[in-house]
Amino acid sequence: MSKTENADAFVAVAHIETDLKEKFGIPRQSGLAGALDGTIVFEPEYRNPDALRGLEGFSHIWLLWKFSESVCETWQPTVRPPRLGGNTRLGVFATRSPFRPNPVGLSCVELVGIEKTNDRGTVLHVRGADLMHGTPIYDIKPYIPYADCKPEAVGGFANERPERLLVDFPSELLSKLPSEKRQAALSVLENDPRPSYIKDGERVFGLTFADFNISFTVQNGTLSVTAVEKQ
Repeated sequence: MSKTENADAFVAVAHIETDLKEKFGIPRQSGLAGALDGTIVFEPEYRNPDALRGLEGFSHIWLLWKFSESVCETWQPTVRPPRLGGNTRLGVFATRSPFRPNPVGLSCVELVGIEKTNDRGTVLHVRGADLMHGTPIYDIKPYIPYADCKPEAVGGFANERPERLLVDFPSELLSKLPSEKRQAALSVLENDPRPSYIKDGERVFGLTFADFNISFTVQNGTLSVTAVEKQ
């Protein structure tokens, strides 16, 4: 491989472990499910602790990652954003659609902790990630408040935060989840895991979360959990 080819090739430096094992239910943006925990595990060749020196001073980090489940051979100049009901086409570069010329995503997450382990090197514990379990991560950069925060920014068609659902999770069902997973599950559910173009109040959906399958329906702004089963 030539130097030019090598410079243009992206390699995964790490992957993330989360409780979301399928695409369904993944938050549409980072930070929406603020209680959702994740662990970033570096690939063996990048487990040098010196590469993380100084990162402990930052509360948030940027993740540059691969849409590993949405890679397509060709690209289209327009896409149908779910936020607009899937009926309106906008330019791909005006959206965060995973179907892009380069399948690259960008997320800002909270850095909860840095832990040295015996078997996996130093790992990063993060919160609020919108990534599926196993997603490859290309790069990690610190979030710099004075440079990265733009309070005056205008968000186009996505200027307003989506409304959250009221979650009715009966206590006898919620108790089936490990106590440390309950708030994260509620956080995912209240952000409405359904595709935005499906509004059938009678339909029963299934969310795979932390080795459990959570069944639910949605009517009149309320998500009602109907069953929780261990996988």
